[in-house]
Amino acid sequence: MPTAAAARIQDVPTIESLSADQIATIKAIPPHVDDEVRAISDSRPRSFFLGEDQFALEQERVFRRLPVPMALSALLPNPGDVLAVDSYGPDVLLTRAKDGVVRAFLNACTHKGASLVETGEPGRAPRLVCPYHAWTFSLEGQLIGVPRQEGFAGLCREKRNLAELPCREIGGVIWVGLTRDSEPDFSDIEGQLMIDFEALRIPEMHAYGRRRFELKANWKLVLEPFLEPYHVKRLHANSVAPLFADVAGLSHRLGRNIRQISGKVQFSPDKVGGGENIHKSITHAYTAFPNLVVVTSPYYISMMILAPQAIDRTIVDYVMLTRGAPDNPKAEELFAKSYAMILDVFGNEDFKAAEKCHRGLVQGAMPDVIYCGLEEMIPLYYSILDAETGAA
Repeated sequence: MPTAAAARIQDVPTIESLSADQIATIKAIPPHVDDEVRAISDSRPRSFFLGEDQFALEQERVFRRLPVPMALSALLPNPGDVLAVDSYGPDVLLTRAKDGVVRAFLNACTHKGASLVETGEPGRAPRLVCPYHAWTFSLEGQLIGVPRQEGFAGLCREKRNLAELPCREIGGVIWVGLTRDSEPDFSDIEGQLMIDFEALRIPEMHAYGRRRFELKANWKLVLEPFLEPYHVKRLHANSVAPLFADVAGLSHRLGRNIRQISGKVQFSPDKVGGGENIHKSITHAYTAFPNLVVVTSPYYISMMILAPQAIDRTIVDYVMLTRGAPDNPKAEELFAKSYAMILDVFGNEDFKAAEKCHRGLVQGAMPDVIYCGLEEMIPLYYSILDAETGAA
């Protein structure tokens, strides 16, 4: 009998396990010889990446108005789990209480504002205790303990509960609105994107590894490689390029979100199916608006949240998801090698390329950035961004 971990490695996604829309798209992918690249003419000026006004618009009309991905459900799998996230500017505290619901609060004690949780690593706590004066809060955000409360005349605990933010758990991702007392529109996430994520089993996956990258580049330059296959055979020539064909694949808008499905080098339309691991021949790449990147691999899924800090600063929270925690040497070896490889590819190739591009733009090497047909999802994404910022 195989061990549990060996069974999980074999418990792979097949085409039959995907959503109906994913299946239809895969079946529509043409053979590589028929996958034509169309010529396009599109560009963005330097100010789109370097302008203070552009960055301010993005913050006001996108990151402070729409729900943003804060963390993955896999990082808070059990009641009693807590996680502090500081990558967006407002320090946010996520909790999963006994009722199983994830909630989001400003990570600030309502006495003097001290941080309740100071580490960015997932942890467990039956309650939240301020390290300054030991004010104590439940995981639902209620103020439940005040040392020497008699010293506060007329203190009403209910008025000093934690500052709660709009929060929804959708498709294995925790989405949060960063503006208090507003209700962002979550409907764009709850459609086909959620269906696809659930078909990929993201909500039930295990967080095998997590790494934070602090990059010296505009967030859109960090995002661009995950919207186009043009760089794969060039930038990744000495790493993963042999696995991929130099083709466009098929792309669709799912509301504000973009899904790209492409065949790997061995892909052939007449050979898809039969119980094979679909991600050995197919790659799904999602850009969930505004800043969540999802890329599938045969035995894991890469999830990245790209949080803008400044015009030239981006924090990337990378998590590698697997279908279960490894519990035998074979599984651990496979996952460890995969994790080291993908961190090297993203960290030393994609992310470094973004930093180099940012430096080139700052130096004024060219007036704008131009895009070809293998990059046409980038202009599409920017048209969606324009519509949200009011620049269209």
